Amino acid sequence: MSVKKVALACSVCGHRNYYVPENPRRTQRLVLNKYCKYCGRQTEHRETK
Repeated sequence: MSVKKVALACSVCGHRNYYVPENPRRTQRLVLNKYCKYCGRQTEHRETK
């Protein structure tokens, strides 16, 4: 059994920098503040499809 993963994309530049395990019980999209190596700063990262 493998775990499905979802990508977290930077809201500023759009690069998909992080992958996290999917939680089927979560109803809203995940939003985290993470470091973006392309922007060079901490930005909001949102879950993509």
